[in-house]
Amino acid sequence: MDDVDAILALRTWAVVGCSPNPARPSHGVARFLIDRGYDVIPVRPGTDEVLGRRCHPSLREVPQPVDVVDVFRRSELAGTHVDEAIAVGAKAVWLQLGVIDDAAAARARDAGLLVVMDRCPAIELPRRARA
Repeated sequence: MDDVDAILALRTWAVVGCSPNPARPSHGVARFLIDRGYDVIPVRPGTDEVLGRRCHPSLREVPQPVDVVDVFRRSELAGTHVDEAIAVGAKAVWLQLGVIDDAAAARARDAGLLVVMDRCPAIELPRRARA
């Protein structure tokens, strides 16, 4: 089992940068995960609710354990969220398409987290279901 399969088997995902705007990719991916039975926790400062779920301003303010931190932020901001994922005891980080931070990925791996970078679960789940 590779890191993608291992992460997709985890059920509680915090989506950092989850937009309330249905036209944004973060919103669509969060909806995709919810529709497939994942427990999705939106994380975005200044937003109260996304997809009918309470939105939290940061990972540190999520009141439950998080398995996967799915990062929808620019590459130069990703490291901060990876460090938060490590701090809150997440099991994995998933950096979305176009989000690349090798140093942050190395920190996460060194802390024992699974890491996927520059990929999307809304692409990977259907691809693996066909295999």
